[in-house]
Amino acid sequence: MIEQWRTDSAACCAPPVGPPPVLLLAGEAQSAKATRNFVREFVPYHVPGVSEEYVETVALVACELVTNAIRYGTEPGDSVRVVLDADDNRTRVEVHDPVRRRPRPRPVSHERDRGRGLIILDALCPGAWGVDDVPLGKAVWAEVKAT
Repeated sequence: MIEQWRTDSAACCAPPVGPPPVLLLAGEAQSAKATRNFVREFVPYHVPGVSEEYVETVALVACELVTNAIRYGTEPGDSVRVVLDADDNRTRVEVHDPVRRRPRPRPVSHERDRGRGLIILDALCPGAWGVDDVPLGKAVWAEVKAT
């Protein structure tokens, strides 16, 4: 009986295989690059055979969410958390930050260098993004549909 329990418990408690679904990042501009690298490793591992174009689309969405979270949802010393979930139908990207203020679209402007993140989300994830309250802030999420 003890041997049976050891065999079963070893299987249930084995470390997960492949890249983990969560990445904790400092609230710094360099975190955008780390996010792209994280997506480029996670998505192809968990959805074998996915196109490079799809991976790059997910990387762009994740990078935009992280950049917005750092720019508008953190203060010095804060961190953001990226959570990925991928299957054959879609990849969900969530970015958690400690500020409850929700993102809002800005009017299109050719004069500003900023303010296009939500426009990009609308284009790449039409009707498939939003904001949820979480215990210590908010989670902005987007789902990229597989093609």
